[in-house]
Amino acid sequence: MRVALNGIFWLARTFLILSLTMFVVAHSHAQAGDVEAPTKPSIDPMTLVAPELRGPLKAIPKLKITADISPQQLGMLRKLQLPRPRLAEPSVSEKMLPGRDGGPDVKVFVINATPGEHRPAILHTHGGGYIIGSAASDVPDLQAMAKTLDCVIVTVEYRLAPETPFPGSLEDNYTALKWLYTEAETLGVDKSRIALAGEIAGGGHAAILAIAARDRGEIPIIFQSLVYPMLDDRTGSSRPVPSYIGTYVWTAEYNRFGWKAFLGQSPGQEKAPIGAVPSRLTDLKGLAAAWIGTGAIDLFVDEDIEYARRLIDAGVPTELIVVPGAYHGFDRIVPNSFASKQFTLSRYNGLARAFGNKELSELPE
Repeated sequence: MRVALNGIFWLARTFLILSLTMFVVAHSHAQAGDVEAPTKPSIDPMTLVAPELRGPLKAIPKLKITADISPQQLGMLRKLQLPRPRLAEPSVSEKMLPGRDGGPDVKVFVINATPGEHRPAILHTHGGGYIIGSAASDVPDLQAMAKTLDCVIVTVEYRLAPETPFPGSLEDNYTALKWLYTEAETLGVDKSRIALAGEIAGGGHAAILAIAARDRGEIPIIFQSLVYPMLDDRTGSSRPVPSYIGTYVWTAEYNRFGWKAFLGQSPGQEKAPIGAVPSRLTDLKGLAAAWIGTGAIDLFVDEDIEYARRLIDAGVPTELIVVPGAYHGFDRIVPNSFASKQFTLSRYNGLARAFGNKELSELPE
């Protein structure tokens, strides 16, 4: 029941955000004039969606986004966070950490910390296209994960773009990672078993953080769990995708807006800020082992497959899951589907193996 309710919350929040975006875009078009109509897909995208995942898509409007959204309108989008009650257990506490090199303090939520234990830990970064989302909204899901995997989770309320472009959010996330490592004994954490995890832009942040951890050489990372990660600014800009890929939930238009905000420049240019775009990294050797999961019609499918291939070529142990007929966020929108349960089980077991724990045969109710 809890999983089903989480799916309803996530779908309702998505619908509200997209509905408001429809109003924002309509307002922008009224001011800036009509935009060019999108090319009609050569294949009906709905025919590629797995039947068990089709139902909720009828409730999500098809929209177009432009770069004309004002800071006030973006602020409205960020406020559309439906309240989600936390679970009774495991425990959750909030901490404010001093920022790096005089930067602002960083809020983190600490889940399942118990002094005297010797648990593995996850540093988690939330999704939201680099421009929206919050760590607080993911706490109930992370409580369930921490309980199932018997681990500690620290999730970071990093600064969002465009107000804070790269590398501000990286430094927030690294601050939290270093605190987790330094305070391992107090938190009941085995500092030799720390993983990174995130979804969408949070998956991008986890990949960026894994690269920074390798290059800075201060904190050993054993694993990175990347859920349909946002890894390449060229997707949908200098690298067009088939018209039937990325049709649902997260589109090429959204992607261009998110990357422009994060990078502080138009996406798809010849050069990007060093360390900001994982897919542009030339040397992947020595990175932490990875699990990468995505849907076959998610906008990110090609970049995620390519990143997994390059990790493998670099000698990084990597597992890749591509779910047929699955669109962006399918596992949250239809959490009780067979595809979603298998996807989540694979994700959990990737972490379990990295931690040296026994694998799960099924997800807990």
